Amino acid sequence: MAPIPAPRASGYTATTAIPLYWVAYGNADKPVLLVLHGGPGAHHEYLLPQMLELTDAFQLVLYDQRGGGRSKTDDRTPVTWQTHVEDLDRVVTELHIDPLWMIGYSWGGLLAMLYAIEAAAGRTKNHPSRMVLIDPAPVTRAFRRMFENEFTARQASPEVGALRDELAASGLRERDPDAYRQRAFELSVAGYFADPAAAHELTPFRMTGRVQQSVWESLGDYDLLSSGQLHTVHVPTLVVHGSRDPIPVDSSAAAAAALRAEMVVVEGAGHVPYVERPKPLFAAIRHFLHAAD
Repeated sequence: MAPIPAPRASGYTATTAIPLYWVAYGNADKPVLLVLHGGPGAHHEYLLPQMLELTDAFQLVLYDQRGGGRSKTDDRTPVTWQTHVEDLDRVVTELHIDPLWMIGYSWGGLLAMLYAIEAAAGRTKNHPSRMVLIDPAPVTRAFRRMFENEFTARQASPEVGALRDELAASGLRERDPDAYRQRAFELSVAGYFADPAAAHELTPFRMTGRVQQSVWESLGDYDLLSSGQLHTVHVPTLVVHGSRDPIPVDSSAAAAAALRAEMVVVEGAGHVPYVERPKPLFAAIRHFLHAAD
């Protein structure tokens, strides 16, 4: 894995209910892209260093969402999707991000959509001007169940099972605990990839389980399609989805149709195209954003 460089600037927010850690990369004179990581309950670092490919033309601002990374809290109040939308709105205001161009990855893609829905209803201070959704989390509970079943099946596949057996018999746990932890992490996320070997290039991350659980519980039996909520959003949007993502491509296709968005399928990529197929991913993003500019 390539090392993650130090950010140009970093800090903690002062206007959110708890301080949220943020970083900025790239030239301060470039247009800003606010990047929303996945999870929920994860942190921004696993999007790096690959996403920094865009810093030749843009300034990237990322933050650790409440409950994850360096934005962890001892407060046991459940973190909900509404919590994340409110935090996002305050981050945008405090960091003076205008116009608001967002890149949302995985859960971050769903968060961007939820934020855009709330903005369309007049319930946020800021309004998105452009959105890029990279392999967004499922837009209905039914699609999420399909994803969960597919991911479970992949993790239980003979291929991944053989890799687990190989690791267990390697003696690496005793010889090199750090290398063992790295390999164990790779196997824990193997099902997200078209080629499990590509997991080696993903920066390891930890998920805060209680945050992940409370956010999904707050969404209940959600459906952003039949409710008509996505149809209220009128924001130029690009949806990008790996052809071999365990999240059904039909979920992203339905979201793109509701948003009247451009849809690009990245062939040969699973859920992590910025690792597996960065060239077509970033080409699509650049084409969309430069056309918008």
